[in-house]
Amino acid sequence: QVQLVESGGGLVQAGGSLRLTCVASGSIDSVYRMGWYRQAPGKERELVAAIYNRGGTDYSADVIGRFTVSVDDAKSAVYLQMNSLEPEDTAVYYCNYYVPRFNHNYWGQGTQVTVSS
Repeated sequence: QVQLVESGGGLVQAGGSLRLTCVASGSIDSVYRMGWYRQAPGKERELVAAIYNRGGTDYSADVIGRFTVSVDDAKSAVYLQMNSLEPEDTAVYYCNYYVPRFNHNYWGQGTQVTVSS
């Protein structure tokens, strides 16, 4: 089992920045992908950005150039630096921990990000 603890959400004005942090604990695999998904009201959950601990990233086209995902393998932590935030970025952001060899996902409880115009 893996537990995920998220922090860093909040309210920010358009053009501002926030940094999300997620720390994993428990049975951490040697190869994993951690990242962030988001879900806005009335919409499906979508990938924002993810990173493999051995290298490689995935980004939604909507956030390229504004968001940066990074990982600290020693801490089993993933970070999402969000700059130039837009009202359209408003959503609940969920931390995700994915283990490729088991094809299994773990999810955090979610943190609200609200961007005011």
